[in-house]
Order: sequence, then C-alpha cells, then structure tokens
Amino acid sequence: MSPATAPTVNPATAPAVPRVVRAARNGVAVVFTLNGLAVATWFSRVPAAREALELSAGRLGLLLLAISAGALLAMPTAGLVSQRLGAARTVQFSTCLVALGLTGAGLAAGLAGSVVGVALGLFAFGYGSGSCDVAMNVEGAAVERRLERTVMPRFHAAWSLGSVAGAGLGAGAARVGLPVGVHLTAVAVVVLAGTLVAARFFLPPATSTTATPTPAGRRRALLAAWREPRTLLIGLLTLVMAFTEGSANDWLAVAFVDGHGLSEAAGAAVFGVFVLGMTIGRTAGTIALDRWGRVPVLTGTILLAAVGAALAVLAGSGLVAVAGVALWGLGASLGFPVGMSAAADDEEKAHVRVSVVAVIGYTAFLAGPPLLGLLGDRVGTLRALLVVPLLLVPTLALVPVLRAPRPAGSE
Repeated sequence: MSPATAPTVNPATAPAVPRVVRAARNGVAVVFTLNGLAVATWFSRVPAAREALELSAGRLGLLLLAISAGALLAMPTAGLVSQRLGAARTVQFSTCLVALGLTGAGLAAGLAGSVVGVALGLFAFGYGSGSCDVAMNVEGAAVERRLERTVMPRFHAAWSLGSVAGAGLGAGAARVGLPVGVHLTAVAVVVLAGTLVAARFFLPPATSTTATPTPAGRRRALLAAWREPRTLLIGLLTLVMAFTEGSANDWLAVAFVDGHGLSEAAGAAVFGVFVLGMTIGRTAGTIALDRWGRVPVLTGTILLAAVGAALAVLAGSGLVAVAGVALWGLGASLGFPVGMSAAADDEEKAHVRVSVVAVIGYTAFLAGPPLLGLLGDRVGTLRALLVVPLLLVPTLALVPVLRAPRPAGSE
C-alpha cells in the first residue's frame, strides 16, 4: 500500500512485536485457514451433492441460496455481537454452527438424499460463516494495526491455503468415492477443534477495541455507518468482488464438468487451480500493495480477473481454459481483503463498518447462485459465467474509494 493507506515503519527502529500480538497473529491465521478449509470442502463436493440429490442447475442454485441466506441474516448484527462478546468468543460460537451445518448437509445429501435437510445444514453453515467472517476480519485488522505493517491479505492468503487443501481433499475424496457425508463430517471435526484452540490466542478484549460504547451507542454507530457514502461504495465494490469469487466457488467445478466434459474429480481439481491462484495473489499482493498502493493494484487485478474469467468460458483448449481459471483466481484475490481493510481504516468504527461492508458484499452470495443457476438452465452453466467479466469492467470506477482518508490536519 501507499503511505496513505498503510502504516510505515522503519525496520531498523521498529520496536519488537509483543508476544501477545505474535500469538494473536498466528491464531488469526489458523482461524482463517480452517474457515477456508470448511468452505472449500463443501464447494468441492457440490457435484457429488447435486448427483445424490438429482438436481438441475436451477434447483441447485436455489439450494445454494441457503448458505447466503444464513450469512446475510447473521451479518447485520455480527459487528455488534463481536464488539460485545469479543472476537474470540464470536468466532468460537460461530464455528460451532459451521461444523454443525457442514455435518448436517453432508449427511442429509449422502445418506438421506433430503434436499430440505441439506438446505437446513447449509443455512446453519452460512449463518456461522457470516458471523465468523466479520469477527475474524475485525480481529485481523486489529492485529494488523498492532504489528504496524500490512498483513490482512496474508490472512486471506491463509484462508486460500485452507481452500486449496479443501479442494485437494475434495478431489481426492471424489476420486476414491468417499461418501460425501463421511468426508464433510471428518472435516467439520477438524475445523471445530482447531478453531476453538486458535481463538484462545486472540488479542485480549481490552486491546482489541479502543472504547466500550453502550448498547444504544453501538446501535447508533451501526445506523450511522449505513449512511456513510465511502462505506457504502466500498461495500458495492466488495459485492462485485465477492460475486467474482463466489461464482467460481459455487459453479466452477460444475461448469467444467458440464461445459468442458471433465470428470467430477477433474472438476474439483480445476476449482483447486482457482483457489491456488487466489493464494498466490494474496501472498504476492501484500508486497504489491505496500509498493504501489490500493488503487493501482486493484485496478490491475480486476482487469486480470475479467480476462481470466472470459478465457475460462470461451477458450476452445482445455489448457487455455485452465490458465484462464488461474488468472481469474489471481485477479479476484485482493478485492475482498482490501475492502475489509479499507472498511477498518478507523479502528473505533471498524466493527460496524466491516459489518456493513460484509452485508453488502455477501448480497452477491445471495443473488449469485440462483442468478447463475437460472441463467445456466438457458445458456449452459459454463456460458452463464460470462456475467463475471461483464460486471467487473464498470467496477473499475469504484476503485478510488479504497484510498484511506487522510488524518485530520495532515497535508
């Protein structure tokens, strides 16, 4: 990031990082990783769930809507809950719901063949994920400020690493014919146990916030955040970037199975290419953001995502299409974490602003699955993904809102 968007510290004179902050940094990274593992585990087995439930693309899109509905129900108040209970307790409670939902969806699909059971599981999964997403991003921003250097994209890179692991395990599970219920239950146990331990190392509540407002004050702050033009525009940009990422999560494996004639295992592997591109982009993106700043870097990555998504759909060669998926992942990698960082530029208002941006951003996950599913019924699942580049190009006009506001009195 540029000096206006991130703290700069001379390494030669920077004080040693306190032990509690290092521990919190590691705990946040583990939570992000395990959350990514849980999410990718489900999405890598969507083709298996679709086959077990015998769903069309349109009906599958409506089923996936349950995840978004749960997340959007949780997010409007997730910032207030995190501010009141603390990020650690919020993450622990929400991950219990994630594990319960993942297990329920897997068993309902693999054993019962119940669409209603899967929908209920996915709703709980989405509710827990939505709450956890806000809390872990707020905690990540607090750790970033105390480290006095840019680390938020690396937390999201940890999420992507978890996604890579989840996609890889999903491809392997599909190849060996592991029942989806057994697979999802095993992952849920690992995610829950690891998160409960890692969250214990988060920053103490006294150092995670700079003030303890009354409940009425917190509600007023939330309402005020919904009237801030910059916060709303950051939310709109994050919405498009969430759609860019979420459309791949929801449909990439299925689209390559249906549109490019790949096997279920190969479709899961292509999804792994996408999340690998996301991981690389978020790791290298930290260096790029520090050097060139948010606006030029996001402009470049959005263009990269548009080109990659178009190639993934239109390329006649399978290898070129997979290369497009990699570019799509690279280009989509920074939009969400930079949006979260921009929303949390002011620590005192980080909880409510991150909550607002998350609600707007996750609207993409509410509208995306049914939109692409219904469109896929008419033009094919693969070609429906052309919506992604068509939305990305006009979004370039929103990138300047990511600049951090100058402190009062600065030149």
